[in-house]
Amino acid sequence: MFQNLFPDEIADSAYIIDYDRLYREGYRGVIYDVDNTLVPHGAPADARAKALFQHFHAIGMQAVFLSNNTEPRVRLFAETVKEQYIFLAGKPSPKGYRRAMEMMHTGTENTLFVGDQIFTDIWGARRAGIRAVLVRPIHPKEELQIMIKRKLERPVLRAYTRFHAEQERKASNAGRPLPTVLLPKNADGSYPQPYGVYDGRPGTMRNMQ
Repeated sequence: MFQNLFPDEIADSAYIIDYDRLYREGYRGVIYDVDNTLVPHGAPADARAKALFQHFHAIGMQAVFLSNNTEPRVRLFAETVKEQYIFLAGKPSPKGYRRAMEMMHTGTENTLFVGDQIFTDIWGARRAGIRAVLVRPIHPKEELQIMIKRKLERPVLRAYTRFHAEQERKASNAGRPLPTVLLPKNADGSYPQPYGVYDGRPGTMRNMQ
């Protein structure tokens, strides 16, 4: 009953996605949420965000930040990393996602979405027909309305876990592993951190007007 809310994949972080491989596979654009997806809520672009988008520029990948937040907050982040943005996006409406693809001159077949919330980010991406990756929130400090949504997300995540386990079982039996956007793991089972690590600082929790 929740499948229209399921992401295509869950990742611990937007920073362990294998963007080079995605580019080789034909992807040309990534739509991102900002707050608690790339940095804590209200935080400026940090060193690893800057490193990620410098890498985007080097390989020719495009990005658009799609946020329900106000323009001053989204512009601050976007201008620092030199990418385009859409503010007050109205997620989960698919309109913002379609506009983002128009800005990048991409389509559903070569665009990825990355965000941290099911009922806005992932649902909107699914409605727009875009491959969607749900990432873990960077920092636990969140607005009350988002904390309430997190509780509502729990049954969806439980259902997704069961669904994904069944998909993995079927893929294993067929000898075909499920596709993934993630970097190959290190020998110790951890993921590489090509853009650096999160320094642990929380965001401001302040919505700029």
